[in-house]
Amino acid sequence: MSRVKKGVSAHKRKKYLLKRAKGYLNGAKSKFRLAKERLLKAESNAYKSRRLRKRDFRRLWIARINGALDSIGSELSYSRFMKLLTDSGIRLNRKMVSEIAIRDIDAFKELVEKVSK
Repeated sequence: MSRVKKGVSAHKRKKYLLKRAKGYLNGAKSKFRLAKERLLKAESNAYKSRRLRKRDFRRLWIARINGALDSIGSELSYSRFMKLLTDSGIRLNRKMVSEIAIRDIDAFKELVEKVSK
């Protein structure tokens, strides 16, 4: 059996990893070991952040709805408004309600009046 030298594949692997580490600071873009560590951390944070983005958007929508309720002078809080919304059979999620509150405040007022009756 012939001997296999791994130089070509090792070089290809290092080149690929260093290409992905482009733009990193303090030698992490050019030193293989540092680049490998930083990429592991970056990929871990990217995975985490994709999950956290959902949480952040939900907080944003809630803050928008609550702010819109305050701006129109409604005595309803966010939680009471959402409870009344579901009880009335109107099927709108937080994202849609917040978009209505931002883009069309008159429609949002009508929605609040319809729900609070």
